Amino acid sequence: MADDLHEVYAIRYGHHARRSPANFIDGDPHDILQPLDFFVWAIVGPSGAIIVDIGFDEAMGKKRQREMIKPVGDGLAALGIASESVKSVIISHLHYDHCGNYDLFPQARYHLQDREMAYATGRCMCNGMLRHPFSVEHVTLMVRHVYGDRVTFHSGSGEVAPGVTLHRVGGHSDGLQVVRVETARGPVVLASDAAHYYGNLHRRSPFPIVYNVGDMAQGWEIVERLAGDPDRVIPGHDPIVCEIYPRAGDGADVFALHLAPSRSFAK
Repeated sequence: MADDLHEVYAIRYGHHARRSPANFIDGDPHDILQPLDFFVWAIVGPSGAIIVDIGFDEAMGKKRQREMIKPVGDGLAALGIASESVKSVIISHLHYDHCGNYDLFPQARYHLQDREMAYATGRCMCNGMLRHPFSVEHVTLMVRHVYGDRVTFHSGSGEVAPGVTLHRVGGHSDGLQVVRVETARGPVVLASDAAHYYGNLHRRSPFPIVYNVGDMAQGWEIVERLAGDPDRVIPGHDPIVCEIYPRAGDGADVFALHLAPSRSFAK
């Protein structure tokens, strides 16, 4: 139904230079430059704007030595979205680069998996390696939003709006969820960190920050099944997204994912 169809945009806000062996758990013999890009995503449709992840701010970028290309709020503004008016925000998981701009969304209700909150506040955070991708300040703010009645929890799969559904896959983080969006070209799956790069998905090789490798491997099958076509799976950090999807916003790196890519990634 037309009422279920949405436009989907990737908004690039950050960048980090690194080499390919750092991006695969089993390394990469080619040892080429393979940077990380940082994105948030905007879903635009009959239910208004729904934002997926909210990125990090400039202070966190400096702390983590990540380059800020343009603040998240500016990227949203390029699409005509006023962050202060957004009512729904989906948090794929609670790592620092996905949940650091709460102040931009004073009216938003956050959608989060039960298991992600349990993971980010439980005994696993006693392990320095597992807690490294989290910011205690960000996690604490999410707890405050729970107490402020601004969080909707999901267990497994759930719906945010007609044509926009959530699906827990775990793996990278225990409560990682992906987002399936109905568009005119078919369902687009925002994989977030279920696959940082197309290469993680195609090689079946995890990004090295991973809580459960078994869940991550099953997650690749889930996102492919949800999308129905590999060209409708959008990885969370791959600069190739900016190469193959048409630019949509003036003055910002905004890319239209509801339109077909310029080349195929089908196996």
